[in-house]
Amino acid sequence: MAVKQLSVFVENKPGRLSEIISAIGDNGLDIRGMSLSDTTNFGILRVIVDDPEKGEKALTDAGMTASVTEVIAVGIADRPGGLSEVLKLLNSENISVEYVYAFISREIKTAYVIIRVDDNDRAEKILREKGVSVLTDKDIRSM
Repeated sequence: MAVKQLSVFVENKPGRLSEIISAIGDNGLDIRGMSLSDTTNFGILRVIVDDPEKGEKALTDAGMTASVTEVIAVGIADRPGGLSEVLKLLNSENISVEYVYAFISREIKTAYVIIRVDDNDRAEKILREKGVSVLTDKDIRSM
């Protein structure tokens, strides 16, 4: 089961990120993880919140460009090589990874990572079969 992530278009100008994060917080949403990548003129903010549909509505109501994207979330051993093992599993099955970022974990010795791949269902099946902990939206909302 894929996890829902907000993808937000961010104009590269002073205060814009603050406005986006404020819109999320002002609507009672809790951020679990986020990543921002940018170019000269704009960026894409990827955010995991406890209610992605509410987040999308809050942002679009505030005049921002936002959409919900499906990604997978995995729990990996928080040790050197933990992420490498998961990425090698995906690579061995020719699953293309578009991007990766970590998010907050309250569990000791477990790191949580968001992975955007070209085939969520297939990637999740392979990872589960190999004993990798794949999280659901419900898991993330309860963290």
